Amino acid sequence: MKPYQNIPIEDCGELLVSIPLEKFAVELPPPYEKLGAKYEDKSPYSLRQGVLENLEMAEFLLSKSRPGWKLKIFDAYRPIGVQQFMVDYTFDCLLQKYGWQEANISAQQRQELWQQVYQLWAIPSTNPATPPPHSTGSAIDLTLLDRTGTVVDMGGEIDELSPRSHPDYYSDSAKATEKQYHRHRQILNQVMTHAGFVRHPQEWWHFSLGDQMWTWLHNQKNPDNPLKARYGRV
Repeated sequence: MKPYQNIPIEDCGELLVSIPLEKFAVELPPPYEKLGAKYEDKSPYSLRQGVLENLEMAEFLLSKSRPGWKLKIFDAYRPIGVQQFMVDYTFDCLLQKYGWQEANISAQQRQELWQQVYQLWAIPSTNPATPPPHSTGSAIDLTLLDRTGTVVDMGGEIDELSPRSHPDYYSDSAKATEKQYHRHRQILNQVMTHAGFVRHPQEWWHFSLGDQMWTWLHNQKNPDNPLKARYGRV
């Protein structure tokens, strides 16, 4: 159980709607679909209506501060089945990384692997009280494109299982290139937070609005005005 999962949910009932792909850059085909994940009848490029409206605001703010730049969406809505697929996929990748066979690893090694997996991925819980953030339609993973259409270098890849994924990993660096990575992350964070989103404390690319994590972070800053999450599992 992660701390934000204790936040109660009162779903507002907003619909899950398609992101207008003509307004944003996206990965095609969707990254997890390329790996074999099945989305069934819903697109990963979907969000709750209110979240989409705020994302459009973030795109507008970016266009004002950095003319020609665009938000590039990596992943948004994620059914529980896709969440489970990526958890299992990451576990298998770690087995390959260490050259281990699952049948031969010790209980301690298995626990160490799962700890690494769940540093990155939320548990694919089917409990309505503890939905993975992306399964609520209110979380999004994204990065930036510059005016030439080139992906902006953030000093680390989305879903990278590494300390470099921490948003402020480069904040104290004295190296010019690493200072630039931090500035790029700050540009993304600024336009998203000014549009109402919050950034995941451990992932530079993950932002949400109205889910349990967003509410948990809001309540920490506003203990006298606690909120309930307004988006539960779709």
